[in-house]
Amino acid sequence: MNPAGLRLVESHAHIQTQAFEEDGDEVLAAAIEAGVERILVPGFDIPTTHQGLEFARRHGLKTTVGIHPHIAATVDDAMWAEVCELATLDDVAGIGETGLDYDRGFSPREDQLRNLERHIALAYETGESLTLHCRSKPGQRDAQDDLIRLLREGGAGSPEWRERFGDRPPGVLHSFSGPVDYAEAALELGLFIAFGGLVFRRGEEASAEVARITPLDRLLTETDSPYLKPRKVKGSRNQPLNVAVTANWVRDLRGDDPAAFGQALVDNFDRFVGADS
Repeated sequence: MNPAGLRLVESHAHIQTQAFEEDGDEVLAAAIEAGVERILVPGFDIPTTHQGLEFARRHGLKTTVGIHPHIAATVDDAMWAEVCELATLDDVAGIGETGLDYDRGFSPREDQLRNLERHIALAYETGESLTLHCRSKPGQRDAQDDLIRLLREGGAGSPEWRERFGDRPPGVLHSFSGPVDYAEAALELGLFIAFGGLVFRRGEEASAEVARITPLDRLLTETDSPYLKPRKVKGSRNQPLNVAVTANWVRDLRGDDPAAFGQALVDNFDRFVGADS
């Protein structure tokens, strides 16, 4: 599973959700036993943020608060007010999972765009990094282009944002998917890029080139558990210990020294969640 003996981080695992209702504690313990040193359990709506808070507090982890683009059309003033309130808690280390999903399109685009604009503004207000989901239909890139546009319009990459966030990134492209120049634009804005099991799917070949060009100090790994199980991994449910599959794939592509690569993952995770703040 981890032949190079890398230090491992899991920057995106929904262990607090119903998929792990019966064995979440055991799944976390198995990941730690497998060498996963850092784990973030992000929310994607109000209920999963509350679940994330309970799970994180029980295990000494962190969660995030945000509204996924799939349910952007359901956000009312009361829901958004609760997001803003939760964002101030010490156990909340980021804004999201949010973003744009034009592939499945469960919410109208105008609602997704408004939802993302709110999250970008909240990230700046709180100084907490964004966790960004972004999907276009196969062969298209409109969601990626809109995401970069809204980040720029919101000020990401500006001197004010750089001063606000310090050593932290303004956000991370969670479970990267998209063309190389999209990744380059995100890197110019100061974002991190996280790779997960999606990189093994047909149609995601550009991710290999993005993994090669991403600076070592801007790279993260994840599973998006319980989703996006890597190829050749047994079972129907992804879990955090499988982050080793993607981490070794990325390191092999890049040819990095294993010790330097693993140390960078740990350091990057700590910067992403603001561990030193």
